[in-house]
Amino acid sequence: MIYLFIKGLISGIIVMVVTETSKRSPALGALIVSLPIVSILGMIWLWQDTKDVNRLAVHSESTFWYVLPSLPMFLVLPRLLHAGINFYVALLVCCVGTAILYALFSFILSKFGVNL
Repeated sequence: MIYLFIKGLISGIIVMVVTETSKRSPALGALIVSLPIVSILGMIWLWQDTKDVNRLAVHSESTFWYVLPSLPMFLVLPRLLHAGINFYVALLVCCVGTAILYALFSFILSKFGVNL
C-alpha cells in the first residue's frame, strides 16, 4: 500500500511542478511536460512490479506508436483557442479527434503486422 502511495505522490508532484512552472513560463512548462518523464516512470513502475522483459519491451514500443497520433492535438488545440473556441469545447474536440486517430492508426498498423 505504501508503494502505491509513493507512486501516486511522485506522479502528482510531477503534475504540480509542470502546472506551477507553466504559470511562470509556458515554454519551460511545455519543455518539462514534453520530456518522457511519465513514460520513464511508467516503465520503472512496470519493471519494479513485474520484472518482465517482454512486457516492458511491448509497453515501450506501443508507447512509441501511440505518441504519433497524439501529436496533432498539440497543433489543433492552440488553433481552436485562437479561433475563440471555448477551452473545454476545444479540449473535447481534441480528445475525440485523438481517440479517432488512435483507432485509425491502430487499424492501419495492424495491416503492417504491428498489433497494439
